[in-house]
Amino acid sequence: MQVLERPPAGWPCLVLNADYRPLSYYPLSLWPWQEVVKAVFLDRVDVIATYDQTVRSPSFEMQLPSVVSLKSFVPQERAPAFTRFNLFLRDRFRCQYCGCRDDLTFDHVLPRSKGGRTSWENIVTACAPCNLAKGGRTLREAGMKPFQVPRRPTAHELQDRGRRFPPHYLHQSWLDYLYWDIELEA
Repeated sequence: MQVLERPPAGWPCLVLNADYRPLSYYPLSLWPWQEVVKAVFLDRVDVIATYDQTVRSPSFEMQLPSVVSLKSFVPQERAPAFTRFNLFLRDRFRCQYCGCRDDLTFDHVLPRSKGGRTSWENIVTACAPCNLAKGGRTLREAGMKPFQVPRRPTAHELQDRGRRFPPHYLHQSWLDYLYWDIELEA
């Protein structure tokens, strides 16, 4: 990961909850500068840090925010939506049958043809070769076993997993608010 002294392209702003923690780590809670300026005018955020870049109108001038915090706390313990991305994040972007990271799909543990539903408890991440090998068979019939039993993750678990996949770059002004278990490259 690279720490940028100069602003990233597009001047994105890190958005923190009212408790000064990021709304999400993966994807990182970034807003485009236009949305942040709007939120500042609507008094929905506090500006914590700014870039050196200034935006102007005929009657107004302001430095672009690089970090803001919401004025109202957004609870983070709502149940995560069942999406392909969240499923891959739950399973750490690894096939649950062989562990590879390439050509990922999702597999119904109990095949749909046998009454299996599309739910957290019946879907695992699978690479295309393992998914094809399993086909429309049950785990027993295919002689396969996932590394972990599929279940609905909590929002906290997904946030924690997201910390393991930091973005390719971070702006210097964001570092005090982000916590990854890796060493940062200067």
